[in-house]
Amino acid sequence: MSGADSSNANSAEQDLVRMETDPQNSHNISEEGHETLNQEADDDQQAENREDGDGESGQPGTEEAEEGKRAKKSKAWDDFREVVVKGKRKAECIHCLTKLARTATGTTSSMIRHSNSCVKRKIHLRQLSQASQQSVLNFPPADAAIFPIPPLYSGKFEMEVMREAAAKWVLMHEHPFSVVEEEGFNYMQKLGMPEWKKFTRNTCRADCVKIYETEKKILKNQLKDVEKISLTTDLWKSKNQKIEYMVITGHWIDCSLKLQKRVLNFINLPPPRRGIDISDALFKCVKEWGIETKIFTISVDNASANDVAVRLLKDTFSRCNPLACGGKIFHVRCCAHVLNLMVQDGLGEIVDIVENIRDSVDFVGRRESRQILFSEIVQQLRLPGRKLIHDCRTRWNSTFEMLNCAIKFKEVFPMYRERDVQYYCCPSEEDWEKVEKVCSILETFWATTNIISGSDYPTSNLFLQEVKRIKLVLDSKANDDDDFVRAMVRKMKFKFDKYWGECNLLMAVAAVLDPRQKMTAIEYCFPKLFSPSEAQQNIEKVRNAVFELYNEYLQANELRESGNKKDSQVSSSSVSESSASGSD
Repeated sequence: MSGADSSNANSAEQDLVRMETDPQNSHNISEEGHETLNQEADDDQQAENREDGDGESGQPGTEEAEEGKRAKKSKAWDDFREVVVKGKRKAECIHCLTKLARTATGTTSSMIRHSNSCVKRKIHLRQLSQASQQSVLNFPPADAAIFPIPPLYSGKFEMEVMREAAAKWVLMHEHPFSVVEEEGFNYMQKLGMPEWKKFTRNTCRADCVKIYETEKKILKNQLKDVEKISLTTDLWKSKNQKIEYMVITGHWIDCSLKLQKRVLNFINLPPPRRGIDISDALFKCVKEWGIETKIFTISVDNASANDVAVRLLKDTFSRCNPLACGGKIFHVRCCAHVLNLMVQDGLGEIVDIVENIRDSVDFVGRRESRQILFSEIVQQLRLPGRKLIHDCRTRWNSTFEMLNCAIKFKEVFPMYRERDVQYYCCPSEEDWEKVEKVCSILETFWATTNIISGSDYPTSNLFLQEVKRIKLVLDSKANDDDDFVRAMVRKMKFKFDKYWGECNLLMAVAAVLDPRQKMTAIEYCFPKLFSPSEAQQNIEKVRNAVFELYNEYLQANELRESGNKKDSQVSSSSVSESSASGSD
């Protein structure tokens, strides 16, 4: 190759590099480079024509016609289409519709330069790249949490979606809002998602409120399709603020015949809580949710203020909509609370013994060295288990579990006292005997509390059998040889007769509606709970209540069907009128 040819080739290569890397400055390419490139492209096209066997391809008169027939093999045509403007063929960009003149030789250099600088083409390619990312199929667990997991994940990062997920995480696990400002949290997020942006606790709080309002609207729409809703109330105490709140929970059966429950509101009712205050707060909550005409029953604790509140609410709700069974089953006393009152009377007989056992458990668990010593004695005596259970003073069932566990180690405590002179609250042998007798009675109450305290399954149909079971235990222990046991049972029976001495109509009807029991349930249980004359009267009362509820159900069903017929007639008439007007 001569020196001139070598310099021309190098100049052409440099021009190509500048054209591809910097399309905006491509107009600075020298005329000599243009002529060289055009000449090479022209030679290539003539060679292709010769390979196709077209002997006339070299003639000037047929060159333009043959070029239109040849397939466009250049990749530049992926972003262009050929159009004719005023009799001249041009190349039009499919993205921005810019038209470029076609050269006589058919080169695509100008088209390539335009494609590299076309803004709309770059946007289009970016959108295609994002759309081509394969979505990930998620398999959420069967017992999914409160917020469901999306079934498809596109892989595209969206900060708003991540903020919402962080707010849901804070709500689910009760984290403080300030957790999103912690350095470790943001470091973890930034490491996995470089696009992550730190936000403040106020933003997190606003996101949580937004989620609450969204979920509230969803629940409010769901409650529109619910026919009857039962309410339960309870007092919760805040650990940090030391403020008592009344929590209102709604229970209903959805269209899939599944039992549902939701916390509807927390209401701050400072003491003294009067019945009128409780009534007004409850009705305001129910009115806010739009369910004042759907209330079926209200379950409350056994307090005089609650009795007044339920009486006022009964009058208020009966004006909104007739109550079921004339309001005879509107007020429900909390069964777990009644059991708690009975058990507290029983534990009151051994309050000093319970305190000694509680102090013993706290003493051993306070230091690791004491726990090791206690465990060594347990191993020496070859007893099952090695740990004691602490109780919650306000929950009798946890106190029962503590006593029941401590009984298994009653031989360990005297031996531990011999090895630790600081241990002074060891129960005596007589104390352990009393605890064993108390636990044998409370075991029935503990099992009943666990059954009727469930919230994921119906419990009203189980009440009658459990009450009968407790009544039989108390009757059998009322004539015990031990004076201590008789005195304890006497107090517990007094509370039983006070709250359950009369027929609980709702629980009895629920037992009858259970297809496994029907009327046989009350015919078997009532003679064991009441005197013969009272048992027969209560059986008739329950039977009449069942028929009354059935008649109310028939009337409501007839009204519903008549309303559906009217709606169908109105819709059909509107359709016929519209068709008639259309024909006119």
